[in-house]
Amino acid sequence: MFRRSLRAARQHAVDVHSKIVLASWLRFERRQDELVGTSAMDCCGRNLECPRACLVSGYDPESVNDSCMCSRSPRVECDDDTSTGEQECSTSDEDGDMSFCIGDDEIRCVRYNIALLSRPFRALLYGGFTESWREKINFSNNGISAEGMRAAEIFSRTKRLGSFDLPIVLELLSLTNRFFCEEMKSACDAHLASLVSDMEEALVLIEYGLEETAYLLVAACLQVFLRELPNSMYNSNVMRLFCSSQGREKLALVGHASFLLYYFLSQIALEEDMKSNAAVMLLERLAECATEVWQKQLAYHQLGVVMLERKEYKDAQNWFVAAVEVGHVYSSVGIARARCKRGHKYSAYKMMNSLVSDYKPAGWMYQERSLYCVGKEKMMDLNTASELDPTLSFPYKYRAVLLVQENRLGAAISELNKIIGFKVSPDCLELRAWISIVLEDYEGALRDIWALLTLDPNYIMFHGKMHGNHLVELLHPLVQQWSQADCWMHLYDRWSSVDDIGSLAVVHHMLANDPGKSLLCFRQSLLLLRLNCQKAAMRCLRLARNCATSKHERLVYEGWILYDTGHREEALAKAEESVSIQRSFEAFFLKAYALADSSLDSKSSMYVIELLEEALRCPSDGLRKGQALNNLGSVYVDCGKLDLAADCYMNALNIKHTRAHQGLARVYHLKNQRKAAYDEMTKLIEKARNNASAYEKRSEYCDRDMAKSDLSMATQLDPLRTYTYRYRAAVLMDDHREAEAIAELSKAIVFKPDLQLLHLRAAFYDSMGDNISALQDCEAALCLDSGHGETIELYNRARKQADEQQKREFENKIGIVSSLSGQ
Repeated sequence: MFRRSLRAARQHAVDVHSKIVLASWLRFERRQDELVGTSAMDCCGRNLECPRACLVSGYDPESVNDSCMCSRSPRVECDDDTSTGEQECSTSDEDGDMSFCIGDDEIRCVRYNIALLSRPFRALLYGGFTESWREKINFSNNGISAEGMRAAEIFSRTKRLGSFDLPIVLELLSLTNRFFCEEMKSACDAHLASLVSDMEEALVLIEYGLEETAYLLVAACLQVFLRELPNSMYNSNVMRLFCSSQGREKLALVGHASFLLYYFLSQIALEEDMKSNAAVMLLERLAECATEVWQKQLAYHQLGVVMLERKEYKDAQNWFVAAVEVGHVYSSVGIARARCKRGHKYSAYKMMNSLVSDYKPAGWMYQERSLYCVGKEKMMDLNTASELDPTLSFPYKYRAVLLVQENRLGAAISELNKIIGFKVSPDCLELRAWISIVLEDYEGALRDIWALLTLDPNYIMFHGKMHGNHLVELLHPLVQQWSQADCWMHLYDRWSSVDDIGSLAVVHHMLANDPGKSLLCFRQSLLLLRLNCQKAAMRCLRLARNCATSKHERLVYEGWILYDTGHREEALAKAEESVSIQRSFEAFFLKAYALADSSLDSKSSMYVIELLEEALRCPSDGLRKGQALNNLGSVYVDCGKLDLAADCYMNALNIKHTRAHQGLARVYHLKNQRKAAYDEMTKLIEKARNNASAYEKRSEYCDRDMAKSDLSMATQLDPLRTYTYRYRAAVLMDDHREAEAIAELSKAIVFKPDLQLLHLRAAFYDSMGDNISALQDCEAALCLDSGHGETIELYNRARKQADEQQKREFENKIGIVSSLSGQ
């Protein structure tokens, strides 16, 4: 969603400055998707991120996804080839009618051509100055060499810079500022900007650009710095420019200091090291650039956060107060934390208590207030926080630690399992690993540490004192050693029991024994996607590509990278190319998967079936073949071929692809065998470690009371699954309990603003005649997916009704005024 918003912002950017910042930000966000050997200044082949396209001013939102100039065949610059020909030779004595004398050199010129360069030259050569009637003008003291003046003379005739050396163009740029030669300045600016391609050139040329206020040249240099982030942050010259007030002022004079730029820079600085001086200085520059109220709120709040992290509590409190004064209510939490750190705990409690009383309660409010109280009151706040927002991890960790202190270690692990079951995070895995060590469950501890290191290979445990790999080394002698064959056996067991974290840990261990195995890295990426860890998944997928030993295998992984980043057609092309080199399971599977990700007609469905059957004929392990059989069964179901689908699901189950129970249940349901469908889902619940989805699906095959029980269990296991809330809300709406139905949806929207939840609540509001609330939810839903047809239709209807209602109210007011006037 964030990338989509950035793409939309870049699409509608008008000026060069905004284009280079947004394109660089997009590149930074997808830097982990890039392949080995990719340079920061390489483009993705489209205008959206193309460095050259970003230096072109103007608004053309339809062209951003077009192929850029870089991807086209290089154009022969015929015009520039004439630079060594007669056309750019100095003016002959016969053509020239005046000369500029610089030292012992005399540069013959055409007076009229030079006068056209600028108004000062026109005044000099045709005005009331003595030079206007002289044939020879002494130009020695104007800071330009004879070579530079010859270049100016050539430009006056050809309007091109040709193949002038860099020092000559820089001289011309300086001359243009002294004599206000706008056309020549634009040409010099664009020419110099085209020369900037790496950090070394950018560091040199930006000084000239700032001194001569060359907008495009500075933009080109900035673009290099931004596209090299975060590495360029370790260059002292770059950071001196960005961090200092003088640097910001210089950039502002050229039109390149903006809130957008400093927000981008400050976010990267915070990501690199929140406590750094660079982060503070960039945020201070951000505050200086803030003009809108929301910008000031954001800048002041983030300064408060950084100061709090740096333990500069008085400054932190002052920044949070400043943010509150401009309307940022959330900064009250920062004031409370700073006060508590300064020894005023009761004052902090009162502030949070006031926030809970004055505003609609949210989970994070109770979590914050719990920090300033003790005993039963603290536990009550934490429990309320979990009820209002079950995605907050702190209450689970706190309750687990209390249970450890009471020596109830099994209960502590159960508490952590509640959140790890639907939201995997390194800190929760670390805490569970430590408790497992206390229980002497070293295999369980290793499982969590291996999974943790897959999420974050550089994770430092024990409050930043021990690297995860070191703890693995300490625990490894305490468990039974596995051969690679043992690892495959354990992987099959965990995969069949739908234990994604256990599977992830086994794959990590296998990679430790066989580093650089691309197939295992690919398997990691699949598991991480299933656990909703997209960034880590892309890192593993990129590693799989880089470790691939054959071209056809590498093409498949490149195809998956393209597919996962929204480039479906390009992904299909990679799959085709891979198949043309060597037929393989993964190439056919990728092609089938990408084609199936759209509305399939009967012909397309048959082609996907053929591709999956081809995949199954190729060598692969049972885990992947089980997935292919499961997918093939789904396509058969969509085509109405239920018996063939059932055969696929049964074959998948025979090789321990447990998820196939769900597909088989769907087949039985379509055959009106609801009991058999229910039984299949019961088998999945019994076998699967992560079975929230199984409870959810089983609810479709039983009566209302049993469905309620299953959905309640699904929500308890995974509160992020939205179907359960939508189902309960629909039942309440059918019973004409509108307020309760709205409340059911609102309960989930608070911590998961999901498209379907927002759309359904908007529809409920619309049916109740609350057009304002319906419009608000439609607008929020369209922020998540601007092309959602049903929401667009609902929005247009609600907008029309709201306009009609507003018109009636206006007419009623006019009638009342007219009536009073008549009286």
